[in-house]
Amino acid sequence: MILLAVLVTVVYGGYAEHELGIGAPWSYTVGLGFVVCLLGSVLLHELGHALVARRYHIGVRGITLELLGGWTEMDRDAPNPRVDALVSLAGPLVSFVLGAAATGAALVLPERTVAGEIAFQLAASNIIVALFNVLPGLPLDGGRALRAGLWALLKDRNRATEGAAWAGRGIALLTALAVITLYQLRILTLFGVIFLLFVTFTLWQGAGQSIRLARMTRRFPLIDLARLARPLIAVPSGTSLAEAQRRAQQAGTERAGLAVADSSGRVIALVDINAAAAVPDARRPWVAVDAVARDLTRVPVLAVGLTGEQVVKAVQAHPGAQYAVTAGEDVVGVLHVADLAELLEPRRLARRAAAR
Repeated sequence: MILLAVLVTVVYGGYAEHELGIGAPWSYTVGLGFVVCLLGSVLLHELGHALVARRYHIGVRGITLELLGGWTEMDRDAPNPRVDALVSLAGPLVSFVLGAAATGAALVLPERTVAGEIAFQLAASNIIVALFNVLPGLPLDGGRALRAGLWALLKDRNRATEGAAWAGRGIALLTALAVITLYQLRILTLFGVIFLLFVTFTLWQGAGQSIRLARMTRRFPLIDLARLARPLIAVPSGTSLAEAQRRAQQAGTERAGLAVADSSGRVIALVDINAAAAVPDARRPWVAVDAVARDLTRVPVLAVGLTGEQVVKAVQAHPGAQYAVTAGEDVVGVLHVADLAELLEPRRLARRAAAR
């Protein structure tokens, strides 16, 4: 972000110095002003998404700005295809309006002046962004609108997301071919090619993330904490790590989690699997489980009755390696995030295992 802002400031400042006759450092001040105007355009684009989302009672957690784009984080998905389409297209509509207003200003203002040139650049950038953004492929806004249409047709949001994401990958490939062709025709400079290929790569990656998310979301109903959580082997406080692990093996439960219990048998801490694994075998008889355990007050808690979507949102909100699973006031198991990942992305983990 910072490097791109500096680059645009320098390039536009050099243009202002040589073409508009503005001496340094004022020419680079003009370049910086253009960067600020671009950020303002991106902010208004994202506010278009945010305000329409709030109009339909979808909470907005925040807006992240970048020089060439941004994204609006919402607290939930659109409730139906119509709202999804309206929220998606609000941003490009704002960009079109900004581009039209800047075009009008550029036509009125004198040529080869600072105000006229900035108006022209803003008009071009907003219209180009709007046109590119409405292309029908995720993660572009037009891809979200396509997803809304497929959602209405297929009655399945996840399948619609995956279809729109594959369309996004197709657009990324076509864009890359167009960029290379334009370079061979000497229409684009090498800098333009590198920049546009970077944009294309970002589009490809974003589409891939959408495909991955759709496949994961489709498996949310499979999340059942009562079955997914590992049973607990509780040992008294002060027990050596080696003895605790021996008891777990003796119980015949390889997937069991280790816990520390007080004198009344109540679970008060969970053994951290990573901390325990880091202790050398020779030292485990001399290290108490308490030394590699986390107090329950510091461990994220998941209730057995949570839905799959609620479990994933809780894990995203409180990242960690393991979670205490409770039924009422009792700790009934431990969820390892690796087990959740294996359930949600079996193919991804299988490919990693094969690569090893």
